[in-house]
Amino acid sequence: MTTLFPLLGDPLPQVTVKTTKGTMTLPDDLKGSWFVLFSHPADFTPVCTTEFVALQKRIKEFDALHCKLVGISMDQIFAHIKWIEWIKEQTGVEITFPVIADYGEVAEKLGMIHPGKGTNTVRAVFIIDPDGLVRTIFYYPQEIGRNIDEMLRTIQALQISDRNKVAVPANWPKNELIGDRVIIPPAQTVEDAKIRLDTHEGYDWWFCHKELKEE
Repeated sequence: MTTLFPLLGDPLPQVTVKTTKGTMTLPDDLKGSWFVLFSHPADFTPVCTTEFVALQKRIKEFDALHCKLVGISMDQIFAHIKWIEWIKEQTGVEITFPVIADYGEVAEKLGMIHPGKGTNTVRAVFIIDPDGLVRTIFYYPQEIGRNIDEMLRTIQALQISDRNKVAVPANWPKNELIGDRVIIPPAQTVEDAKIRLDTHEGYDWWFCHKELKEE
């Protein structure tokens, strides 16, 4: 049986879950805010521990983007609590974001079950916008930890794109062709195409860019 899970632009399915911070209903409880829902294979595992520490150490950067973090795995709530205690005792880092104790409902709805790994969830990342829509999905294999810089870059780029109606190039803000500039949507008419390079900088009418100026 094929599991259908949300695609880019779809609403995140509504779920009521038990977390280390109490019961939550997603995405409703976080409407109006960006948030990252990320799954990890299991508590008390080395790669997952490094990810939780890395995310917590960067949480002020997520806060600056008005973005919250929500973790999830198919472990019981007492395991989450004990693991969070262990992380604080052994590393000095206190995990402040909620972690969902899932019993399969959320993982199945979002395609998080790792093929051939029993009940382990993949390293999935769902970036959700203030309207509760799925804007980005990353999947990583169990053996590879996530890049927190790329998560932050993606959230910032999505917000810039939404506010300015522009596209963001590869490796932004250090793109190999246009640096930290952003890409203007291509001309939509023949007349606009003819004058596009008279009014904008670029390589051609379909590839114009500009300096990003935000107040």
